[in-house]
Formats: sequence, C-alpha cells, structure tokens
Amino acid sequence: MNKTININLGGVFFHIDEIAYQKLKNYLDAIRRSLSDDPKGRDEIITDIESRIGELLSEKVKDVRQVINEKDIDEVVEIMGKPEDYMVDDEIFSDDNYDSYSSKRSKKLYRDGDDKFLGGVSSGMAHYFNVDVIWIRLAWLIAAFGFGFGFIVYPILWILLPQANTTAEKLEMEGEPVNISNIEKKIRDEISDASSRMKNGFDEVSDKVKNADYQKYRSRAKSGSQDLVDTLGKIFTTIFMIIGKFIGVLLIIISVTTILALIIGLFTVGSLDFIHEGWFYQNSLLLNNSGLPIWMVSILVFILVGIPFFLLFSLGLRILSNNSKSIGKVTNLSMLGIWLVALLISIFFGTKQYMNTAYDGDVTNNQEVNLTVNDTLNIKLIDNDKISNSVVLRREWGYKVVFDEDNEERIYSNNIRVNIYESQNDKIMVKTKKRSNGKSRIDARENANEIVHNFQLEDKDLKLNGYFLSDANNRFREQKIYIDIFIPVGQVIYLDKSTKSFLYDIDNIQNLYDGDMPKHYYKMTEEGLNCLDCNDWESEDVDVSVDESFNMKIDKKGVLIEITDDNNENAKVKIDENGILIESSKDSI
Repeated sequence: MNKTININLGGVFFHIDEIAYQKLKNYLDAIRRSLSDDPKGRDEIITDIESRIGELLSEKVKDVRQVINEKDIDEVVEIMGKPEDYMVDDEIFSDDNYDSYSSKRSKKLYRDGDDKFLGGVSSGMAHYFNVDVIWIRLAWLIAAFGFGFGFIVYPILWILLPQANTTAEKLEMEGEPVNISNIEKKIRDEISDASSRMKNGFDEVSDKVKNADYQKYRSRAKSGSQDLVDTLGKIFTTIFMIIGKFIGVLLIIISVTTILALIIGLFTVGSLDFIHEGWFYQNSLLLNNSGLPIWMVSILVFILVGIPFFLLFSLGLRILSNNSKSIGKVTNLSMLGIWLVALLISIFFGTKQYMNTAYDGDVTNNQEVNLTVNDTLNIKLIDNDKISNSVVLRREWGYKVVFDEDNEERIYSNNIRVNIYESQNDKIMVKTKKRSNGKSRIDARENANEIVHNFQLEDKDLKLNGYFLSDANNRFREQKIYIDIFIPVGQVIYLDKSTKSFLYDIDNIQNLYDGDMPKHYYKMTEEGLNCLDCNDWESEDVDVSVDESFNMKIDKKGVLIEITDDNNENAKVKIDENGILIESSKDSI
C-alpha cells in the first residue's frame, strides 16, 4: 500500500503516489541542477516545464479522484525527453526509460502577442501556415477593403483565438516540440531580447538624464501636482469602470433580446413554411425567388445574426465578471466554421435571386377594335370574382398567389396602366405591352410572354381585364402591363368609374386630373380629349406661368406643376386626393 501525496503542479492539483512523486521530484531536481551554472532565467524555465508537465498529466486524469502512478510519470518524461544536455544522475534515469523523443507536435493556431499590429491574428496565421506575415496582412487588407467581409471576420477571430502567452503555447504556435530543450532555448532567447531592449532603453534614459533640466524637475517634485494626477487617475479609472460595466449590461440585454426574437422567429416562420401552412406559404413565394425554402432562410438568418450576438453576450459577461468561464476554443472555432458556411450559402442564393431579375424585356400585342365612329365607346375595367376577393378593383403594385379556375397556382396582379392617344387613322386599336424581368433578355421576354391578359368588345363596351395572371415561378419579377388605346379624331368615349386608378397621364383640353376623368364623356380632337359634360367648376383653373419652361395650375382639385428644360425634357408634379405623383419624360411608367 503506497502513500498518496497532494501536489500543485502548474496551478493544478493532483493526487500522486509516493513512488511517482519521488521520481518526478528527482526529475525536476536533475533539471534544476543542470541549470545551476547559468541561473539566469532558471526559475522561469522550471515554471514552464512544470506547467507543461501539469498539462500532460491533466490529459491522463479522467476522474478528480484518480491517482498519478509511476507509469504516468514515465510516459510524461518520455514526451518531455531525457535531459541529456543537463548534469543528471544516470542512476535515476536509465536508457530503457528515456528514449529520444523526436516526434514533432502539430501546430496550433494562436494569436502572436509579441508581433502584432492589432490583435496578433495575422502573425499567428503566418506561424500556422509557415508564410511571411506581410502576405497575411495584405490578404486581410484585400478582404476588408476589396470584399468587405474582412471587417467582420477579423474581429471574430480576434475574440475567438487565444493569445500565446506561455512558452509551451508559443512553441505549439510555431510547431516545435514542447520539451525541456526547446523550452529552455525559447526562454533564453526571450531573455536575450529583453536584455537588448533594456540596454537600449537604459542608454536612451541615460542620454535624457544627462541633458535633463534638474532645477525644473526639482521644482515640480516640490509641488503637489503628482498627487493631483494620481487622484484624477483614480477618478477617471472609476468612471471608465462604471461605463464599462454599463456597456456590459447593455450588451447582455441587447444580445439576449435579439437571440430570443431569433428563436421565436425560427420556430414560428420556419415551422409554418415547413408544414406548408396555406396563407403563409403562398405569400412567402412573393419574397423568395432563389429556390431556397423559407424555413432554410430562417435558419441561415438565425445563424448569421445569432452567433455574433451570442459572442456579444459572452463579451458582456466577461466585462461584468472576470471570473466568467470561456466557452472554449473548440466551441468558438466550431461556431466560426458554421457561421462562415451559412455566410457562403447566403451569398450564393442571394446572388442567384438577384440574377433572376437582372434584366427586363417586354412583348407587345396590337389589336384593332371594330366600332363605327358614330357609336360611343364605353371603356371599363373588370375583375374575375372567381379568383379574386377584392372588394374594389383598383391598381396595385403588389402581387398575390391565387388558384385559377383549373385549380392551378398562379400569380395575380393589378399592376396595369391605361393611356389614351389619338389614332393616326380611323381605326380604334388597343396596344398591350407586357413587361417582366429575368436572368437574361431572352428569359425576360419569355416571362413577359407568359403573362395572361385579355379584353373584349361587347356591343359598345370595351372591357379590359383589370388584372393579369402569370406562372407562379414568375413571382418577384416586377411584371406589369401598359395598355394604350388609340382613338380616331371625332370618336366619342365614356370612361367608366372602374378606370379611376388605372388611368395614367391622359392629355385633355380641360387639364383634368386622371382621377377626375372617369364618369364623363369625351371626344377625341387633335389637341386631345375634350370633355363634353364637365361642369364649370371642374374646368375652372388658375394658371401661373413664369415662362415657357415653368407652368403651375391650381384649382379645387389640387395642384399641377409642369417644368421643361433646355433639352425639351418634361417633369410633372401632381398633388390631388390620390396623393403626390412625380413624373418625368425619361420615366417609362
């Protein structure tokens, strides 16, 4: 039965039996004796060796009650290597127990605090990939100012990657074996560098001392300014500490609120789309044209937004308490990997969605209407009550998903504009221009050709569909229709009230607003439409004309401002009960 001893090795407590303890003590004493001829840095070398041994023993301990035995010490000494370069008693360490350990440890990624410009990330990556640090820094500059993601990834790595502080960590960063000889060499190099810097600093201080104005410094020493500086320093330190704590609390509140909102959104939006809930599933098609399901989009949003805010939450905890435990390097690197994968997927499908609507194209159809000039043409827009649930038919920019009479899923839209022009002959003609976006010009024209819109002449009524249908795959392609009706001179027309929101900038002699034109009779003249039954108050107006390039009309219905520049390009501003409308001759709408 062996006696058990509790020891503290590298800041970690271990239970070790008496025989193993004696062997470990002899090993450390042998190393200490080998450094006796050159005691400079000896304590630091021994401390780093003990820390490394403690790290190796910690890997072997699976239970806090486990006792370190002689075999464990033999394995650790084998990794650290036989101290052949030291004055060690051969009776303690036989050749059988200590074979030369020359295998090289794999590199680990750390931040290099000794060669850093900001956080030491570039220097650490240079050690890891065995390249000059200048190339890594140039790559970060290109990633930051060329592509933009460098401003996000670098701070994340700064937070996640630990800094190489101990000698063992610096050796791991450089890919060197963590053994006695390398630890000693590393520490002696650092001491040599420190001595050189100290000597240079001492020479600099000596020069300043020689040239110093001692009388001036004596006067300052006699004053109480130093006490004032110390007091102010304490005050500012306290203020900054309070501000820091407040920032920590703020980070925790913001991050927790955001993460909770993301979790609710993930399980609500994602679940509704995953089970294809009717209303949500149909309307979600209008927002996503990339081919990626909405539930997958919600997961990507959760990852891209949630992980940074989780790191902010961890940062807030560290600000509030120095004793808060880190989530671990492996976890941090895993989250970084997941976040980068989600970012790449989002960029790919976001680019795909944009490219699906990068180009526009249109298809035009012309059709004559057989009607004698003596008959009055009634123009009206109609809806389809079987597929639409709109109470009032009016022009709307948006889309919605409906099922047609064959129970097929379709896109329904009221994005239609109607205009009336003078015909160049004695025929009434309807010109329909269908417009759509696509991933190419040809694709855009094909998408426009798939738009279904009809009109018919019944007796004297020209009935235009106030809607159009399109394939469900054409969602989010900004489809629209322009209807131009060409009326010969002398033809009388009547504008039904259903045309109110669809009329677009129709020329008329009375300068009536588009919204005021329905429910009146008009006769086509060479100057435009002439209202035949408008009351006096509807045609009364006040014209204010500064010159030929500016004209303003004010009446009871609103304000009309027309501006013409030197290139004969027109701009028009209308203010009426329907709102504010700004038009330009360059605008095709």
